[in-house]
Amino acid sequence: MQVLLVLFGSLLLCRLLGVAAFAWLTWEQSARVALAAMFVFTGVSHFAPMKEDLIAMVPPALPRPDLLVFMTGLAELAGAIGLLVPLLTFWAAWALVLLLVMMLPANISAATRGVLLRGRRPTPLWLRVPMQVLFILWAWAVR
Repeated sequence: MQVLLVLFGSLLLCRLLGVAAFAWLTWEQSARVALAAMFVFTGVSHFAPMKEDLIAMVPPALPRPDLLVFMTGLAELAGAIGLLVPLLTFWAAWALVLLLVMMLPANISAATRGVLLRGRRPTPLWLRVPMQVLFILWAWAVR
């Protein structure tokens, strides 16, 4: 749920700044910045104490969960930067769409196995899957 707060809070803040002082912060640009902020937020968690919880989320059939978490964290951070570089925006958005699709099985696996995140159960599937779809559609929209 914190991810949604970062996404929508960033969107609101950018739009307010756009209306107040920075005309370049249109709705589309604000949506792009908000998505980038969300991916910085999630990407950093791959290198913070929560890393161990994310490693536990990786489906057991996949090798080297530690490496997968490291690589997905780098991909999220690179995607966030790419969203903000006009020449890279299109490719970064599509790469993030692909990443989100590829990470959905880990979210489903974590929810069905009852993996704890920061000592709490993960977002239930009935909410997590629509959230993932929202993120995918958002990335597609800002490409």
